[in-house]
Amino acid sequence: MTHTPDIKRPPKDLIDALKEIGAATVAGTLGHMGFRSPHMVGPVAQNHGKSVVGPALTLQFLPQRPDLFDEGEYTDPETQLHRHVLYHVQEGDVVVVDARGDMRSGVFGDMMSTYFKGRGGAGIVIDGCMRDRPNVEKLDLPLWLRGWTPNYHVQTSIYPNAVNVPIACGGVTVIPGDIIVADDDGAVVVPVSMAPMVIEEARKHHDWEEFSREKLMQGAPLQRYYPLHDDARGEYEAWRKTRR
Repeated sequence: MTHTPDIKRPPKDLIDALKEIGAATVAGTLGHMGFRSPHMVGPVAQNHGKSVVGPALTLQFLPQRPDLFDEGEYTDPETQLHRHVLYHVQEGDVVVVDARGDMRSGVFGDMMSTYFKGRGGAGIVIDGCMRDRPNVEKLDLPLWLRGWTPNYHVQTSIYPNAVNVPIACGGVTVIPGDIIVADDDGAVVVPVSMAPMVIEEARKHHDWEEFSREKLMQGAPLQRYYPLHDDARGEYEAWRKTRR
């Protein structure tokens, strides 16, 4: 029997707090904290207007090799590791897949996606493709992909090798249990250890940006209000008091 590990899920209060912050603000905040490129480049939003925040379940693909992999898709379905990552899905989880940027293999299709939604999964991020687009779109799932293909997951040159191990997705290291923040700007990885500081700094950033946005809409000088100049700090603090 195939066994794969589960993940340690981060505290719900971190997830809830990050839901108030967009991917761009999270990425910028992480950038200032030394995580220069937390954005998974390649997967793009397929269902615009959707956003998700949740812990990462990971699936790793490798190039096929005849001594390591025998195709036999339906010989023993329980050997297919792309099924096993879905067995771990709990409400709010995000499945993140390193499919090596392959544009020929559809990691999941209609049936797997239906199962994922039925288990309460929040969204899927794949550095690669899915299949069965017409039926998958009916599920209204938040998806970040490179594209679509009619091929099934092991039809061409890759195969699923491991579940809930560290992976590289879109050029970013993803550790199982990392928090994924994804919206129309893309999918961003937040290490759990950095999440509290990201939340604190992003909230400050959000507040002064809202103030600056109001001023800029009134035609105020960009030099004074973006980024917020020290000379405008008193004006901003007065504005904050009125907002409270």
